[in-house]
Amino acid sequence: MKKAIITGATSGIGHELAVQLAKNGYKVGLIGRRTERLEQLAEEIGENAYYRTCDVTDHETAAIMYQGLIDEMGGMDIMILNAGVGIDTLLPKWDSDYKTIEVNVTAFVHGAHFAFNHFRLKRKGHIVGMSSIASHLASGRAAAYTASKHFISNYMTGLRQKINKLELDIVISDIRPGYVVSEMTENNKSMFWVSTTKKAVHQIVKAIEKKKKRAYVTKRWALIAFVAMFTPQFTWDRLKF
Repeated sequence: MKKAIITGATSGIGHELAVQLAKNGYKVGLIGRRTERLEQLAEEIGENAYYRTCDVTDHETAAIMYQGLIDEMGGMDIMILNAGVGIDTLLPKWDSDYKTIEVNVTAFVHGAHFAFNHFRLKRKGHIVGMSSIASHLASGRAAAYTASKHFISNYMTGLRQKINKLELDIVISDIRPGYVVSEMTENNKSMFWVSTTKKAVHQIVKAIEKKKKRAYVTKRWALIAFVAMFTPQFTWDRLKF
């Protein structure tokens, strides 16, 4: 039975990932800040769910919680770094941008380091990073968020190169969703090609099980990524998003 730890498991993609992976026969370790939601999710899943309440920006505590889940589950095969925040406004407060970088960048790298060091000793494993189609774009309404997602994808590319040089059997999967129904996107009125959480996560699970290096969710967002690569900056600067 495979064992996966999921950060940001209390809502949205993280919650649904836990449900679908458990249905596929995984043991799932759940990390989140809201104990009541973790308890409810663990009860929904049943005996193959384990959880720890933790703020991933508290790195020392997070490392203890990750290890505690590994010990309780009897190992870890996949680390899914899903925790993330973002805000959509032209005038964000400094605290909002700081929190975005703290969670999406610093806590992400801490989780990636923990997973890498764990899998390095085993010489095999799988690290999944939840990036975004936003990694290809910049937005005046979400500058910190889009920058953080670009960081995540670029970091995972570098981590994959390091793993190749060390000749380790560690898979790096860069997942790049487009718009997905969630608490984070519920107030965004300009979304298009919006996917249900269930459909998006079904595709994410398939990408994880196929050990894909990169996956766009839903698949049509690969078209936007392709267009973004060849669109000059002055065009982006004229767009209002």
